[in-house]
Parts: sequence; C-alpha cells; structure tokens
Amino acid sequence: MQLGTIYIEDEIHCELDGPFESFEAAIEELRRRAQIAWDSPPNVAPCSSWQSCGREYHVLEYEATGESSRLLHRTHVLDISAKGVEWVERFEKGWADSVV
Repeated sequence: MQLGTIYIEDEIHCELDGPFESFEAAIEELRRRAQIAWDSPPNVAPCSSWQSCGREYHVLEYEATGESSRLLHRTHVLDISAKGVEWVERFEKGWADSVV
C-alpha cells in the first residue's frame, strides 16, 4: 500500500477492493454497487449463508511507510442485503472525523 491508499472493505467478510484514487472514487463505486441487486456480484456475500447475509461497506485510507501501514481514515458508508440498500447518514462527516 502507498501513502493515502483508499480501499473499500466489506467488514463482515474481511474483503478489500481497490485501491481507489480518492475517497470520492470509492464512493462512486459504492453508488454503482447500490444499483446492483444484493444477490448479484459484487454484492452477493461469499459465505454459505449468503441468502441471509449481506455486505457492510466501509471506506478506509492507509498510509504505508516501508513494510508497515497505518490506518488514517475509516468510515461506514453502505449496507446491502436482502432487506435493501441502506446508506449511512452523514458518512462524509464520518470520514472527515475519522482521522486516526
């Protein structure tokens, strides 16, 4: 990972997607995913109980120095499941306030 590297994480299944150029680019990807059915890739959960499971998407930013990395920002943005699509209110503020 490089300085300021942005990822989307499904916290439930510990899956990282990315890197993305910016927080805004990651949000655009999540807007795209929000338009896709919960039971279709990439939203279908990888677990055996996928029909009752879902995705809990967070956006993370890491700073990498040498062989280690440090979490700079993290915020919960979006949930997708059979129950529907649920955006986290004020996730942008959560991002701004999440400086670690």
